[in-house]
Amino acid sequence: MRVVVIGSSGSGKSTFGHRLSGACDLARVELDALNWAPGWVDRSKTDLEDFVRRVEAAIAGERWVTDGNYREAMTRILPRATHLIWLDYSRAVVMRRVIQRSRPAGAVAGNW
Repeated sequence: MRVVVIGSSGSGKSTFGHRLSGACDLARVELDALNWAPGWVDRSKTDLEDFVRRVEAAIAGERWVTDGNYREAMTRILPRATHLIWLDYSRAVVMRRVIQRSRPAGAVAGNW
């Protein structure tokens, strides 16, 4: 089983991918972790070859779940995938999630 989880920012791709990987005993391939280097360096923009190499190595196996929407990665991932899950929630749900995860730890709504 090779699963691709896609959706807008805030749709829950990472959370769903994490839970699915545990439930189905799949390797989790978090594309953000493969892309972002220390100091928030975007490998897909600064070193595309390295990013693609990391993605290809991560999906070389037969049992994995990926989460993320990197165009450069999708051209490698989709042909190998056996399942696609598209998280398509309303804007209200997505924005609430983005705001919640952006709030500083311990902050109370309206005080940050």
